[in-house]
Amino acid sequence: MPQEKNFLGRGMKFPPQINPATGRFMTSEGPESIKESIYLILMTQQSERPLRPTFGSDIMSYTFIDLNAGRLNMISRSVRDQIMTQEPRVTDVRINMEDGEGSGIILFNIDYTIISTNTRDNLVFPFYLNAAPVNMQEGEPEIYEPEEIEEITN
Repeated sequence: MPQEKNFLGRGMKFPPQINPATGRFMTSEGPESIKESIYLILMTQQSERPLRPTFGSDIMSYTFIDLNAGRLNMISRSVRDQIMTQEPRVTDVRINMEDGEGSGIILFNIDYTIISTNTRDNLVFPFYLNAAPVNMQEGEPEIYEPEEIEEITN
């Protein structure tokens, strides 16, 4: 195995998957492992893991905020700092944010350099600011239709 892959490591694939041929957990290594690690950092809320309370990000605390340029800058800086602190295999992390296809979606374009190979790579992370489905029109109320309940008679 080349020296760079030893440094980048090998670990269980995220999300966990089973190899149908062997019945074992699939692994990832190299740049794919780094992308999965960054994704895992962003999807884990800080203090979610009792034995590692500082692992993860605080990105979910921004879910229902009103956006303006100052808050977008604050989110971007927070995400950058958390990736730089928790992923030692990358450097020169840059975060660019843009609106997604629907309202309430922000796409984080995360560019970074892999230290051991000095290779640039990137990851696009979608972040949903509200819980509304993407296909709903803004301002359209959600319609709840309860299922009919059969009357039980004794």
